[in-house]
Amino acid sequence: MKTPNRSPLFASLTTFSLLVSMIAGVSVYDNAKAQSSQASAQADSVTTPVQERVRQAGTGAETVSVILQLNGPASGPLNGLLESAGVRVKGRFSNFNSIAVDLPAGTVEALKSYSEIVSVTLNKSVRSLGHVSATSGADAARTTSGINVLGLDGTGIGIAVLDSGMDSAHTSFLDKSNNVRVIVSHDFTGEGRTDDPYGHGTHVASTVAGNGRISNANYIGIAPNANIINLRVLGSQGAGSVANVLGALDWVMTNRAAYNIRVVNMSLGTLAVDSYRNDPMCRAVRRLVDAGVVVVAAAGNNGKDGAGRKVYGQVHSPGNEPSALTVGATNTFGTNARGDDHVTTYSSRGPTRSFWTDTDGRKHYDNQIKPELVAPGNKLVYAQARNNLLVTQNPQMDASVSPVSVRNMMFMNGTSMSAPVAAGAAALMLQANPRLTPNMVKMILMYTAQRLPGFNVFEQGAGQLNIEGAVRLARLVRTDLTNSTPLGAPLLTSLLPPAQQTTIAGHTFPWAQGIIAGRTYATGFNLIDRYQKAYGTGVLFGDGVLFGDGVLFGDGVLFGDGVLFGDKIMNGDGVLFGDGQPLLPVGVLFGDGVLFGDGVLFGDGVLFGDGVLFGDGVLFGDGVLFGDSAALNTAILMAQSATANGDGTASMAVSVDTGFDFLGY
Repeated sequence: MKTPNRSPLFASLTTFSLLVSMIAGVSVYDNAKAQSSQASAQADSVTTPVQERVRQAGTGAETVSVILQLNGPASGPLNGLLESAGVRVKGRFSNFNSIAVDLPAGTVEALKSYSEIVSVTLNKSVRSLGHVSATSGADAARTTSGINVLGLDGTGIGIAVLDSGMDSAHTSFLDKSNNVRVIVSHDFTGEGRTDDPYGHGTHVASTVAGNGRISNANYIGIAPNANIINLRVLGSQGAGSVANVLGALDWVMTNRAAYNIRVVNMSLGTLAVDSYRNDPMCRAVRRLVDAGVVVVAAAGNNGKDGAGRKVYGQVHSPGNEPSALTVGATNTFGTNARGDDHVTTYSSRGPTRSFWTDTDGRKHYDNQIKPELVAPGNKLVYAQARNNLLVTQNPQMDASVSPVSVRNMMFMNGTSMSAPVAAGAAALMLQANPRLTPNMVKMILMYTAQRLPGFNVFEQGAGQLNIEGAVRLARLVRTDLTNSTPLGAPLLTSLLPPAQQTTIAGHTFPWAQGIIAGRTYATGFNLIDRYQKAYGTGVLFGDGVLFGDGVLFGDGVLFGDGVLFGDKIMNGDGVLFGDGQPLLPVGVLFGDGVLFGDGVLFGDGVLFGDGVLFGDGVLFGDGVLFGDSAALNTAILMAQSATANGDGTASMAVSVDTGFDFLGY
């Protein structure tokens, strides 16, 4: 039997953790047992939010919009129901065995009798959730002495952007030969257009892959020569549906090889109510990740309530999916050096509070640690779509960079902006080493991140994105690794380990040297020195963690010797992952919400409870979020101006365009 890997520091906390676990009603189990327990205890296929919606609607003919997830082909009787009067099939997603359907509320109860239906979830509304190349480390990763000797610019990598469309005529989307890099566009909203009347998608796409032609590359994207796949899932008012998103993800699953789609960016979401095990967007994301596609999701912009207090547990779907790379937002305060960077007040914090309900009516919360990373997202300046609704309604978002509409830029803020920064980083890593799996990409990004002092794991995950370190480490990873590679085999091609620190704008910081692993975290040099089975496809980092006797340790199957697992959620001190002051025991996260009830204070005195988590499933995104500021208008954060000082400072200064294309990027 393998000896558990235990940190001497954490071993002394065993008794306390066990006591907390017993109080919280924690049973000793691993993730596999938890899932099998769920399968036997699930009340029925119709999830709690659907049942609540039906109760509100009554049993009459009022329509309920749902997603049916199946375990195989629909039977004749089910097809008969779907073809009956009053029922409208809105979409079939063959790669995910899912169907979007509108049907009378009185029909929902009948769905329980069809054995091929795994779950019935709401087809909820989905909404969008903006120097970056320098401060993120992208410039340092691409260049040596200002020259791109490595040739890293995202060439050949396809990035699918699920958003409100794109103004593909914008100068930011040209390559150096004047070809448009938006290589394919599809509309999934039913509006029959792929441009961007709302204005969100164009900004997001140029953040991840905008070129450096305008204003001497001051607004260059992270992967400025990557191919962009425009999948429009948000309509002209910035809203969409789960069905729209499933349609786009289904298309990616079918066409990923044809366009070499290695990265998907989802700067959108809906409130995470259904457990990731049942949520159709989460399940679709998992299928794509298992197929080798990195999926990046915005954490959400609900880190603060209307009274300005911190709020925990507001990470949105699909950001609550464990296989997704979920990204929160930082404010760089307009400097390239990173010593003054902070997590924004509005960035959503973990843990994830989506849940499933057993036959006794008891809720079982996912309680995954999210986000995994944070990245610059406050007042970013990137491409402005022509005549878009956001700027029309909010003129202060116009950065007034150029009088030429296809060269103008706009301010945007939020985790919607930080997600594409991380997506661009993933594209650069995959260009440097195409054999990286999504789990390897996640591991490297977390391991090389910068810990921000004063912020806990629920706020910053492993830390702030460091593209220089991530690309440098990615280039050293062996290219012959497969799921069959033995646990503990050498991971790197080099005999000497890389320097585990990065210098940006004269500021040197150590790498985090750790990763998020479900409900805990792991540290240790062997994370990058030795191959871990958790780096393959078809598994989650959290699968390699056993919880027993109050101590977390590796199971010897997915993680090997030399990897240490922590049993405390930590407030960071800005050095290494695991350093700092304890916030609460990891054992609390296994307690199914017992210690997280309404009105209960935890950690730093923040109100944490279900009462602040779940609304009507609609997220209001970046169109009303003007930056981090002390000025608060109900739940909307607003800066005094686009260049306000202090917490409202722009992360990117405005540089007026000369009108001449700069091609030296």
